[in-house]
Amino acid sequence: MVFKVDHCRWEYYQLIRREMYMQKLKEQLKIVSKSLATLSKQVDKITKQVDKLQPPKAVPAKKAAAPAKKAAASAKKTVAKKNAPAGKVAVLDSVFDAIKKAGKGINIAALKEKTGLNPRQLSNALYKLSKRDMIVAKSRGLYFKK
Repeated sequence: MVFKVDHCRWEYYQLIRREMYMQKLKEQLKIVSKSLATLSKQVDKITKQVDKLQPPKAVPAKKAAAPAKKAAASAKKTVAKKNAPAGKVAVLDSVFDAIKKAGKGINIAALKEKTGLNPRQLSNALYKLSKRDMIVAKSRGLYFKK
């Protein structure tokens, strides 16, 4: 019987502690909420001040000139796109010719010397040529004509 009474008191004590803890949490949350609200108002004020300091961006005279610039830029892009494949083919051809001329295979250092390409261009060209089944790598860094 004494055990039951002590146990009930203990549960009641724990319940009271939980309620007090919850009240403290609620108070702290209210404080945090109020401080967030004030910070939000301060941020709004600062953004309004910054907007006032910035000059207006829209100028009607420049809008008329923009389409002409866009047309010229697009014309340059189309010309560049038409010329781009020819340049890529020339790179692939130069790498393939160097591999073809070397009967016993050629390594990457020799390919760099003969073609004058940077490592990335050379790597891309070797990858494309191997995907097209034009060359084969017998070992790492040693390429042969297929």
